Amino acid sequence: MSCFELGPIRPPSEAESILLRLTRNCHWNKCAFCPVYKNAKFSMRKPDEIKKDIDSIARIAQKIYQKLNERYPDRKDNTAVAQVVQDLNFGDDAGEACGRQVAFWIFHGMKSLFLQDADALVLRTDHLVEILNYVRDKFPTVERITTYSRAKTVSRKAFDELAKLRQAGLNRIHIGMESGSDAVLDLICKGVTAEEQIRAGQNAVKAGFELSEYFMPGVGGKEYSRENVVESARVLNATNPTFIRIRSTVPSPGTPLYDMMLDKTWSPLTDEEKVGEIKLLIQNLQGIRSIVQSDHIMNLLEDVSGSLPEEKDRMLAVIEEFQGMNKDDRESFIVGRRAGRYRYLSDFAPSAEVELLKRQIKSRYSSIEEGIREILAHYI
Repeated sequence: MSCFELGPIRPPSEAESILLRLTRNCHWNKCAFCPVYKNAKFSMRKPDEIKKDIDSIARIAQKIYQKLNERYPDRKDNTAVAQVVQDLNFGDDAGEACGRQVAFWIFHGMKSLFLQDADALVLRTDHLVEILNYVRDKFPTVERITTYSRAKTVSRKAFDELAKLRQAGLNRIHIGMESGSDAVLDLICKGVTAEEQIRAGQNAVKAGFELSEYFMPGVGGKEYSRENVVESARVLNATNPTFIRIRSTVPSPGTPLYDMMLDKTWSPLTDEEKVGEIKLLIQNLQGIRSIVQSDHIMNLLEDVSGSLPEEKDRMLAVIEEFQGMNKDDRESFIVGRRAGRYRYLSDFAPSAEVELLKRQIKSRYSSIEEGIREILAHYI
């Protein structure tokens, strides 16, 4: 059975989505912090090629449903779906991977679909509309179609083009704002200005999209820490996105940002300093009704999530609780969080296992922060 192409990444919020690859890799591919698409050639797939993948997904789904109805007519639970996938012959390892993807999608109701890779909106609008209509025709259960895009790309789309895409069924756009500071954007080679980010965000919201904007605490380094926050808040206040997603900066080996750290032309923030940036950002968010989400493992305080303005004080209280802990407890929480012992600040409790790991990190590295930074860099 024919498979379909899968790109390398998706947002955590798209965990239940089927992945449909419209472009391969990233057409910009210069962001100093990003390790994902380095040394990979960009290309745009043709509508007919993409439709063949949609047809493959539909055939695999039909095959799984047929077998499910034969063997488990009254069940569609995870165990039944997993057993059917195990019994079906998908031809090879690639087919097996695609089969599991579709089975997982079936288990979650076939409600959401994510367009890969880094910027599906770089395709011609008429081609995108054609693909979106085809998806809706093949999968009437789909309620949400989402994509990554660059602010530069969205800012270049005429408003009527965005409106056509929204009408065709594209619901949500994820834009990597990273920072609202022009100095920081230039530093990390983002290839966009703050004003272009505002224009892109405002047009997307006006066209009816759910908009996710990403903020990277620490991306400006110590050199631009306050500017990174204050200017990011200015852009977000002007945009009023649906979601503000926090993505704490962790320099990854092989990226320009990592080299800048080694060359001491960029100074990384500690976990505690990045928490301070998040606090300052939330304090500066005014007059918007966005949802702040800390939905990434690189963030220290996953508890800092909530709706603005209703839960602003609660989010700030979580940060202040962490900042009010004594130094030893703060270090223990950082180590435990990075080791997977704690997910939330509210999970924190004394742990012999964490204390042992903390002593080991201190003996191997000059500080807890240096050890954690090294561990996270290679974790990514």
